Amino acid sequence: MQLTEKHREYWSKNLRLTAILLAIWFVVTFVATYFARELNEIVILGFPLGFYMGAQGALIIYVLIIWYYARTMNKMDKEYGVHEGEE
Repeated sequence: MQLTEKHREYWSKNLRLTAILLAIWFVVTFVATYFARELNEIVILGFPLGFYMGAQGALIIYVLIIWYYARTMNKMDKEYGVHEGEE
């Protein structure tokens, strides 16, 4: 199958979005865990920040990443004419 310039542009935007969101996921998952002792010196609502990120903060960010990806891809699919029909 021959890819048109429109297909390449769509795929490029998709890869860029995925890379950015994966970088955010990596920072939230691994960097926050690595610096947990230092983050515990900061207190939010009576809880150390390291504990808060592990218990709730990371989960909230994961849900926001999924929501943002789905919303952005739906818009991009409509823009490039590859969206699924209304069912």
